[in-house]
Amino acid sequence: MTSEDPNASQLRFDFLREEKPQRDVSKENIQADASDLAAIEKSALGEDANNLMEEIVDEVNMEMAWARVKANRGAPGPDGITVEDFPEWIVSRWQDVRRQLLDGTYRPDPVRRKTIAKPDGGTRELGIPNLLDRAIQTAIVLVLTPIFDPEFSESSFGYRPDRSAQDAARQVQKIIRSGRRRCVDMDLSKFFDRVQHDVLMARVSRKVHDKRLLKLIGRYLRAGVMVDGLCQPSEQGTMQGGPLSPLLSNIYLDELDKELERRGLPFVRYADDFVIFTKTEAAAQRVYASVERFLTKLKLIVNTDKSSIRKTDTLEYVGYEFRGFGGQLRVSRKKLKAFKDRVSEIFRRNRGVSMKQRYAEFRSYAIGWLGYFHLDQVKTTFSQLDKWLRRRVRACYWKQWKYPSQPIA
Repeated sequence: MTSEDPNASQLRFDFLREEKPQRDVSKENIQADASDLAAIEKSALGEDANNLMEEIVDEVNMEMAWARVKANRGAPGPDGITVEDFPEWIVSRWQDVRRQLLDGTYRPDPVRRKTIAKPDGGTRELGIPNLLDRAIQTAIVLVLTPIFDPEFSESSFGYRPDRSAQDAARQVQKIIRSGRRRCVDMDLSKFFDRVQHDVLMARVSRKVHDKRLLKLIGRYLRAGVMVDGLCQPSEQGTMQGGPLSPLLSNIYLDELDKELERRGLPFVRYADDFVIFTKTEAAAQRVYASVERFLTKLKLIVNTDKSSIRKTDTLEYVGYEFRGFGGQLRVSRKKLKAFKDRVSEIFRRNRGVSMKQRYAEFRSYAIGWLGYFHLDQVKTTFSQLDKWLRRRVRACYWKQWKYPSQPIA
């Protein structure tokens, strides 16, 4: 395959290196290329931490980074360049960008702010970087993850390779079955907005000694946000929406994990939401007060409205409820309601779309939802949903039969 091949820009990132011959990748799955990933991890762990920038701009690493960005199919950043347009746009620019990264002179662009609604009625501010910065951030994550992740706590499950919310739910169930009957359910108030840049960079620099990379991460943190055509500075926080943010958040909160482990407290943390388990109410109250004090050292604030001390059989975590002394896993009432609300909208009788389109939308939504909540241990949960769903679908058909001019499919 040559750099002139029109399929090259769609499959690989190393088409940017026009001076190098490129191998045929027509039968390869870039995202699942375990040999390439192993090579990167081995290189990142084995090389001097002073030369990590060379690892980041490495051809194979950038291939994998672009494959991930492309697969996510995200919205464009402030520059408006789409996933389809990016390969052609970057061809003539990559060598300059690569040189700037190696020289330590590259400056990221501000991100585009996007506000989304939260299930509890609030809002969350996201920052959407340009595709170029998304690719670079992903390349950084691919190199730094094998350096930082092995030393993260076994009780941390959010945004980590080979770990999931389901694993967190299983761990909670295991702790409950060990005899812990009380828990401290803590939520951090606007965690991603309150991260202190100096504290975070001090944590990163413990393992990363490449000054170019440290400078680049700092610039990403301070890149700013575009609001109504104006750039607003970001003096603290790590904006959600960029590929680098989850890893940085785990680095920041790793000190909390280590403190809880030092105290011998069983806990589970998923991103900024964590639960600490105790045997008695009095112990839970002491833990709540002491952890709240410790978090002030990290410049973090506990969201008292969402944090509480409760019995484990009333705990709701990562979308699951835990019932009884055995911690039986159930889909939470909130998530069941959200599912019904979404499906009701899909199968709304006066929506004016064909049943074929409704089924396609439902299938796309239901596959992800059922995959997430497959741990539910009560058969009636899904059988009752099945009965409810059939009633919704029948109502759509009855509507169309009443007005035969409308197509049934």
